[in-house]
Amino acid sequence: MIRLLAALAFLLAPMLASAQTVRWGNNGEISTMDPHGAFSTANAALLGNIYESLVRHDRNLHFEPALATSWEVLAPDQYRFTIRQGVRFHDGSPMTPADVVASLKRASVPNSPYAAVTRMIREVVQSGPWTVDVLLRGPYPVLINDIAGISILSEAWMTRNDALLPADPARGRTAYTSQNTNGTGPFRLVSRTPDAETVLERFPEWWDQPTHNIQRVVFTPVANDATRVAGLLGGQLDVITPTPLQDLDRFRSTGTIRVIEAQDLRVQFLGFNVAPGHAVEGQPRNPLADVRVREALTRAVDVAALTGSVMRGLTQPIHTLIAAEIGGYDASLANPRVPFDPAGARRLLAEAGYPDGFAIGFDCPSDRFVNGERICRAVASMWARVGVRANLGMMRYPAYMSRFLNQNSDIFFLGWANTPQLDGFSILANVLHTKDQRSGSWNAGGVSDAAFDALVDRTAVEMDPIRRTALLTEAFTMERHNFWTIPLYREPMVVAMRRQLDMPASADGRMRFWMARWTE
Repeated sequence: MIRLLAALAFLLAPMLASAQTVRWGNNGEISTMDPHGAFSTANAALLGNIYESLVRHDRNLHFEPALATSWEVLAPDQYRFTIRQGVRFHDGSPMTPADVVASLKRASVPNSPYAAVTRMIREVVQSGPWTVDVLLRGPYPVLINDIAGISILSEAWMTRNDALLPADPARGRTAYTSQNTNGTGPFRLVSRTPDAETVLERFPEWWDQPTHNIQRVVFTPVANDATRVAGLLGGQLDVITPTPLQDLDRFRSTGTIRVIEAQDLRVQFLGFNVAPGHAVEGQPRNPLADVRVREALTRAVDVAALTGSVMRGLTQPIHTLIAAEIGGYDASLANPRVPFDPAGARRLLAEAGYPDGFAIGFDCPSDRFVNGERICRAVASMWARVGVRANLGMMRYPAYMSRFLNQNSDIFFLGWANTPQLDGFSILANVLHTKDQRSGSWNAGGVSDAAFDALVDRTAVEMDPIRRTALLTEAFTMERHNFWTIPLYREPMVVAMRRQLDMPASADGRMRFWMARWTE
């Protein structure tokens, strides 16, 4: 009811926003305000305006100093960061190296949601008045990539509010940080009503030299595409994400809307829960544990039809799990795994003991990906043609995350951009490696293969770029032969905004309001 009232409010009673207020309509709510509580691009898109890390991405997604002014490699397993002086948190307290140490340790605790970018951190120590050393479990070539994703919080603020550990909503954990913030970023939190409105305002004591002229950002979850589009066209919203592809021609025909089109780094794919012990309702055993079944489901999906029709030709089929810009990409994996072949799919199902097919669960978020619900329905229809009856479960993204991160989904629809690392090791270590305290934090499919894990672990410590790329290619080839996933396409990045708003659309899905300007 709250979401419905919030969506109707801006249509029935338009806000009179100043030229420095940006009203952002997003297709879903974020799961937590805790920057270490969920390793999620959706969360980081908002929280990246509040919290900062030692290293950040510039406009071209190159790494640059942020809360660290510089760093040096003292040894393959030891990095030293010089901490920026004169930085203040939003509560007015100064940032110190002790805050950096506490924050990196917080993100690195066992089973942290941020194990994705902290798995190799062994210890963090203050080594001088303004230096912090990060000690690793071994040589590791992409620490700077990882550090770019770890937000820095105030140690005193966390201690005062009993929040020295991450609050992970997927595990049912909440804390003061779940709804409250205290970062160093260009914007600070003013108010928050979950599922209705979150308001940020410019932080006047930001350490960096601001180039933006934005005073306030009003974030509103608007799940319904038509309502979001109407809000932009009617002047009640200034930018919407994602932009429904079916409305592009409508936006292009008006002189009041700017449309930015690009390719997101995110690769959309279908994942299978392959664990033999996973219980599938109505089945004596898990059909997805059989590689023949997974290959059959792959052959039954016409990816070209999905990209041409549902995605309106704004993207193309992809056959590996990382974009060409991501470290470790190998063009030799760009060819189809298997052809679209429904007849072959039916033969494989019969060989696996399912001549009449079977019923299976298929979970999809209704409010996360561009045309995601339409893609899931189209895939379910394709599988039905070979006898596999997918019971489609559409749900809001926070509920979806809780379900599939606990490995309760049979089949799931997911996107992975490999940010902030911009390296293929990200998806290998976090989505496909066996789940333990340091790896597999997003392994929703119960994948567990000792040989694959060993290969990924070797990739983590290989410092030679050529040998490392070869290891990455070998790992992606192994995934390909096991049919653990079905890569579909790179998500088209289409951002529609009022023409007066000049704001970059970043391929990593972040909304960088400190790079925006009103031009009217």
